[in-house]
Amino acid sequence: METAADLQNTSELSQDLFEILGTHHLQFYVGNARQSAYYYRRAFGFELIGYEGPETGNPETASYVLKQNKIVFVLTSPILSTHPINDFIVKHGDGVRDIALSVGNADEAYKIATQNGAEGVTEPYTRTDKFGSVRVATVKTYGDTVHTFVQNIDYTGVFLPGFAATPKDPLAKPVGLLHVDHIVGNMGWNQMEDTVNYYKRVFGFSKFVSFDDKDISTEYSSLKSTVVANQNKWIKFPINEPAQGIKKSQIEEYIKFNNGPGVQHIAMESANIIETITALKANGVEFISTPESYYVTLAERVGTIDEDFKAIQNLSILVDRDDKGYMLQLFTRPQQDRPTLFIEIIQRKGGESFGKGNFKALFEAIEREQELRGNL
Repeated sequence: METAADLQNTSELSQDLFEILGTHHLQFYVGNARQSAYYYRRAFGFELIGYEGPETGNPETASYVLKQNKIVFVLTSPILSTHPINDFIVKHGDGVRDIALSVGNADEAYKIATQNGAEGVTEPYTRTDKFGSVRVATVKTYGDTVHTFVQNIDYTGVFLPGFAATPKDPLAKPVGLLHVDHIVGNMGWNQMEDTVNYYKRVFGFSKFVSFDDKDISTEYSSLKSTVVANQNKWIKFPINEPAQGIKKSQIEEYIKFNNGPGVQHIAMESANIIETITALKANGVEFISTPESYYVTLAERVGTIDEDFKAIQNLSILVDRDDKGYMLQLFTRPQQDRPTLFIEIIQRKGGESFGKGNFKALFEAIEREQELRGNL
């Protein structure tokens, strides 16, 4: 069981250097946005709400906006072979380019971030259409990932200026996903601490919890992880790096196939994980499997929970408890043939942990997948 001391380093109190209101959207660069949008609509229950492309006055890219409760995905593909987005896709495959944050003042956020060492990508500017205005600016973070600061001035449109609303989506069948719980970034060897310090220096985030190779290890591989969070804990970024092991860790595999650091997985919270996982599996979403041995002593490890243990075992759901409650989680297989980006479904029943008690079972399951791919 994780304790309050494990979960929060009280010597570090986060103080956001500028107002952060939450995650605005996640933008993916993908090879075929139309097909990717169909997948996330059919498989994960997202609703298509907006579009930008040649038909709306953008001749270079096509973007589809998908939404489920507070989660917004934007899937973008280049239309021209010479467009620089192609370079990202060739290098990384389909992946997360932009973790966009809602802020109170985009100019202030950009100024403070760049003064504290962030590299600017796009200086603040205003996007406007008939529905109002939004102020945006962008800075770099790890790898080829960026953060766009989005300030809503008076905008009432579907997403951002330039995007057209789409008709009611006949495919959308929500599966109970509520909001982004956390977003995990994978770093190369000895890069984790520099990235953690970047978020502390540039954003004012604090170290929420950290795990070393004694916490996250199996017979063959290990890794290190530190979670940084903003003041209200609405934004949480676990930052991983490899640690020495007998064989290749999942982080090393990711770095090889992603050609550098990037977003490893997106954790989305469910209102009812049993119902959500059941629906996702019926939609064809593939999850990693959990051995039966994990469940032999599960009741002893986690105590009384609201859910039926048999249902949890049948769905391969993992459970962990801390001193504030418990959490349930399950991870998909990679979302493309490259073993890079995957999705986590999580439900929190008071627990603030990241599944420390599940690490061994989880990473052994991932290693079984690595071995099948010949990458262990």
